Amino acid sequence: MPAYGFAHLRDRRHHPDILEYLERIQGTLDPFHGRFLAHGPPAEVVEGSWPGSMVLIEFPGLAEARAWYASPAYQEILRLRTDHIEGDVVFIEGVEPGYAPSERAAKLRAEPTR
Repeated sequence: MPAYGFAHLRDRRHHPDILEYLERIQGTLDPFHGRFLAHGPPAEVVEGSWPGSMVLIEFPGLAEARAWYASPAYQEILRLRTDHIEGDVVFIEGVEPGYAPSERAAKLRAEPTR
């Protein structure tokens, strides 16, 4: 099942290290079959506020996402970004084809209340 790496980046600065990071990141993703789905265009905010930009990377699964992040190649360039851009990065597993949110609601209704 696909998994996604999602980054919410704030206070972006176009430092030379960021340009190097951008030049090198795809090479770190390729061995793990990671691919960009969204990369930093301004978001159209339809509810709430959204300071910053978003990056969304797809992987074949959580194992590949985790292995990419922990890889020596990515760890070598990580500071090029984190030293200059504040942000949050999360991994999330996708849903199966045919996913029905109503089934999730039924499971939640069946759980004891806290």
